[in-house]
Amino acid sequence: MSESVSSPPTLPGTRPSDTSDTRTVSRVAVASLIGTTVEYYDFAVYGTAAALVLGPAFFPSGSATVQTLAAFLTFAAAFLARPVGVVLFGTIGDRLGRKRALVISLLLMGVATVGVGLLPTYETAGLLAPVLLVALRLLQGVSMGGEWGGAVLLAAEHAPPGRRAMFASIPQVGPLLGFLLSSAVILPTLSIAGRDGFAAGAWRVPFLLSALLIVIGLWVRTRVTESPVFAERGRTAGAAPRFPLGTLLKEHPGRLLLGIGAAVGGSSVYYLTVVYSLSYGPKALGISQSTMLAAASVGAAAAAATTVPAARLADRVGRRPVILAGAIGCVLWALPMFGALNTRNGLVITGAFTVGLVLFTLMFAPIAAFLPELFPARLRYTGASATFILANTLGGGFAPLVATWLNSHWASPLALGAYAGGLCLVSLACVLALPETRDGDFEL
Repeated sequence: MSESVSSPPTLPGTRPSDTSDTRTVSRVAVASLIGTTVEYYDFAVYGTAAALVLGPAFFPSGSATVQTLAAFLTFAAAFLARPVGVVLFGTIGDRLGRKRALVISLLLMGVATVGVGLLPTYETAGLLAPVLLVALRLLQGVSMGGEWGGAVLLAAEHAPPGRRAMFASIPQVGPLLGFLLSSAVILPTLSIAGRDGFAAGAWRVPFLLSALLIVIGLWVRTRVTESPVFAERGRTAGAAPRFPLGTLLKEHPGRLLLGIGAAVGGSSVYYLTVVYSLSYGPKALGISQSTMLAAASVGAAAAAATTVPAARLADRVGRRPVILAGAIGCVLWALPMFGALNTRNGLVITGAFTVGLVLFTLMFAPIAAFLPELFPARLRYTGASATFILANTLGGGFAPLVATWLNSHWASPLALGAYAGGLCLVSLACVLALPETRDGDFEL
């Protein structure tokens, strides 16, 4: 690999975002946040439903383990489709504009999520039911492949000088708010309908409510302005390559691979905590579903509250020191965090999850600025999306499957901690190999 990663891109001349007024920047930040919240609400609803009811509804089997694995395979299928979204929306975003890509991705996610809520079950439609479920999950995955990169770029490229990490981190609150919103819908639905009623059909309610959120998100996103960096690049530097991903692989293979590694650890911590543990705790350890949802929700709320402060710190001291602190913390805390499940005590689990997700935030918040800053503007949508989405696929999409396999051989939550801690160690090494990007401006 011949590429050097010694210095971040620099900008010749004046930054377009210097001229952005406060109202425009705030509107863009809100639009980015609403979009990622809606998209991750949809994804979180599916992850929770997969842990609770989708196995028996769509994959009948005599084995509860087989049903859970089948449901989580459809969860992973959406992650496998994300690279398709990276190629599709990366090309749209780098060639036609960030805003256009974001509107299309949100609309696609809405259609897919509402569609899941309307699906017949295996009992009604036979094999057609799981086939349609997988197809809609693939559409969700394609949408997610374009969402994150566009949301953080729209916020970051509008940001005033010295505050790029802070504004880029605002969409990062979306996944946490999306999970909290999904819990706020699922918990009362479970309480009202009961476990049997939820499995019988009430599980559809959270999916169908997504329609309202999608309408709100589309209304907000269609009212924001295009990225000033994208507009200026079109005037001064010509069009993006016809196939941005090919150019990215040719010109920046080192940064692509190291960027993926930098984000993979945080993805594993997040998805093992807010997705897999919701299934593992009740089924393997007898912890109540409400206890696990509450523990994950409190941890997610703490992470959401610390996201912007962590990003502001990254604007002051640099991206790498904050991400490295989070990676080291997650490596050291992974075993105690998941080991706390052995206590079966709700307060202990909640405390362990809260500390773990706050440490995760130190990695997660600055990464929104760090990854885009590794690439020039003509490839930035594709570069940022590819690094983050592939890290999510490797560290998050397969986390429930790997964890289920691990626990079939080592019946201990410590196996989860070893897995997450190992991936955080990979992130630590990759961030050390990458340059600091705080003082580099976006290249046109």
